[in-house]
Amino acid sequence: MSSPAIERILRGPSGLGTSGLQFRPQAPADEVSAPQAPTPEVPVEVVPAPEATATEATTVSETAAATPGFRVPSAHVLPVPTAATPTPAAAGSAAGAPSGGKPRSGDPIPGLYHHPIAEPDPVRVEALSAKLKAWAMEEIELYPPEWEKDFNGFSTGRYMVACHPDAPSVDHLMLAARLMVAENAVDDCYCEDLGGSPIGLGSRLLLAHTALDPLHTTTEYHPGWEASLSSDAPRRAYHSAMEYFTRAATPSQSDRFRHDMARLHLGYLAEASWDQADHVPEVWEYLAMRQFNNFRPCPTITDTVGGYELPAELHALPAMQRVIALAGNATTIVNDLYSYMKELASPGLHLNLPVVISEREGVSRKEGYLKAVEVHNELMLAFEAEAAALAVSCPVPTLVRFLRGVSAWVDGNHYWHQTNTYRYTLPDFW
Repeated sequence: MSSPAIERILRGPSGLGTSGLQFRPQAPADEVSAPQAPTPEVPVEVVPAPEATATEATTVSETAAATPGFRVPSAHVLPVPTAATPTPAAAGSAAGAPSGGKPRSGDPIPGLYHHPIAEPDPVRVEALSAKLKAWAMEEIELYPPEWEKDFNGFSTGRYMVACHPDAPSVDHLMLAARLMVAENAVDDCYCEDLGGSPIGLGSRLLLAHTALDPLHTTTEYHPGWEASLSSDAPRRAYHSAMEYFTRAATPSQSDRFRHDMARLHLGYLAEASWDQADHVPEVWEYLAMRQFNNFRPCPTITDTVGGYELPAELHALPAMQRVIALAGNATTIVNDLYSYMKELASPGLHLNLPVVISEREGVSRKEGYLKAVEVHNELMLAFEAEAAALAVSCPVPTLVRFLRGVSAWVDGNHYWHQTNTYRYTLPDFW
């Protein structure tokens, strides 16, 4: 099943942008055309993906004939082939342990399997950051002035440009950026260090979720709910960000996002219940919570940000759901690893994968951290193998493009964590 093109599909940006899976033969080096000019900015518009052309259908058929185990699936049966587990040497990099102990500021975690990317376009980063800040500070008054430094330090603009290299415009990037800022506001103000608490969290999250998934009630009680949408910063952010998103997305894409946000909120509640009970979960229980309290809502909207739609029936495939879940799980463990020192400085026992492994398996903090790196690497390799297998079994252009977009998000997420030295430092475990 394996081929260089399939192995490359989920490596994300290589320094020249996101590399696509091409079923056509590549042109000789002396026939490669000069780089094209950047795509001009265009208004937000979701463009339905066209049907495969006759040429695309022919090249897919040619690939099927030439690739062992590859077949073009029928319209109703989309098999999930078993993919061989790739080795770290197949793609990306797993940085070796530094010789001088603690990694330098901005270095990747030694031994972490990842794919380096090129620096995001600074012009686009600056334009997005300015537009996002105006929305947050002026349009919805999300944060008081004294929080401005942390807002800037989060570098959401650089994050989103790195994660969505195929976004047609800054307006498309704003769809993702607003939602990420809103999600962070809910996390900070309801759950974490800017006034958050596990006590009463369920009620706060439920009411905030109605800013994403509107309440349908009677005429008498509707005004009370509507007024509540502006009652605090997180709800203002959710409501505004979702209004922008639904204007650009299809109904199916909007509903998909709401569903993934419900998953996220369920994960918040599980973590809060453990906090209230001073309970350290088993490692598998923690990983189950992290499958819900994770980054999944971000890569799942990659098609909306890219200006196209992955049809609902393809998004709902069990194989696609597994790919998206693995991507969310791997990227969330990246967060656990890079934010380890930041969380160590917070009061009490802050649960993250290294800490849970250390507590539950009776090993040192260093051993728990290094084992968490191994867990991440296994998840990443499984994500890449499953995505490559799905691209082969169902080579629909929009599906392959979506997989490529999720891969780019995974790589951009690592890049942001690695380079955000305002927020993160690494432990001295090597």
